[in-house]
Amino acid sequence: MNEGVRPPTFLGLTESDREPDVVILQIPYELTSSYGQGSEHGPAATVAASAQVELYDPLLPEDLPCGYTLKTVVPWDGEGDTLKQQLAGITKYVESNLEDGAFPLALGGEHGMLPALLSAVAKHPELKGDLAALTLVQIDAHADLRSELDGDADSHACAARRALDLGIGRLLQMGIRAICREEAEYIAADARVTTWMARDVMSICDGEEAWKNWLDTLRQIDGPVWLTIDVDGLDPAYVPTTGTPVPGGLAFWQVVETIETIGESCGHNWLGADINEIVPDENNQVSEFTAAMLATKVVATHLASRLAVDVEVAEAKTTGVASGTEDR
Repeated sequence: MNEGVRPPTFLGLTESDREPDVVILQIPYELTSSYGQGSEHGPAATVAASAQVELYDPLLPEDLPCGYTLKTVVPWDGEGDTLKQQLAGITKYVESNLEDGAFPLALGGEHGMLPALLSAVAKHPELKGDLAALTLVQIDAHADLRSELDGDADSHACAARRALDLGIGRLLQMGIRAICREEAEYIAADARVTTWMARDVMSICDGEEAWKNWLDTLRQIDGPVWLTIDVDGLDPAYVPTTGTPVPGGLAFWQVVETIETIGESCGHNWLGADINEIVPDENNQVSEFTAAMLATKVVATHLASRLAVDVEVAEAKTTGVASGTEDR
């Protein structure tokens, strides 16, 4: 990189040295992909595509960043001679960027990074090392509940299973449409897991009822929540290049509604999110642009809930000062 040339930033914004409210983490991790390759290039491609995303969001009174501070963090270095070492490195990378209490948005990279993310998130003040209070909301074509794939227990196909092994209290899955028998049996047996199959949600006859049930469940979440979006959860029309595309997926606006519902219902309990399995294509930028738009929606929705809280605090202080003045 030429001297004086700044690295790309999320949304192409000029970033300051102020303490960040949102950190954009780039995790170019790809070691266990079982089909399409290239997700290691997803984070950089998504950040680049985000420069073309509009800064207006109807949830906010001003264009992004709406008075808040975003920080695009230097990508994870990818160091580690083994899979375990790389996952430990991801945990350390995330931990080092959570110290100031900023909202983390991690861009991947394959979904196998999820347990490493959650290991870092476990140290959040809301969790204090115990993931039992955490609800994991998963958008995905795959359940990722295999015990192993090709002898690898840390495969991207096992990400949700390993998250449960870490002790998360609840897993809500949406858009699932490619599972093996082992996963189907696991879903039926483990009370922590609730799965909405894409076939039921997208049904022409009664899909609306299943979708409303999903949104109602999100509104009833009590306690901390983490959102993980595997972009193959969407229909391939929106992500033609991803690690393991599967037909029959969610519409773009369904994922947007999911994000907005979490932001509206969970507020400060929403600890962060990741968007993964982004495989860029130099001849077709749809996948990375879709990821960039979803990332922008996550940021805007979080800031909208943050703004509402900040306004309430400011009004309370103003009322308190006025009340104190009258009492004298």
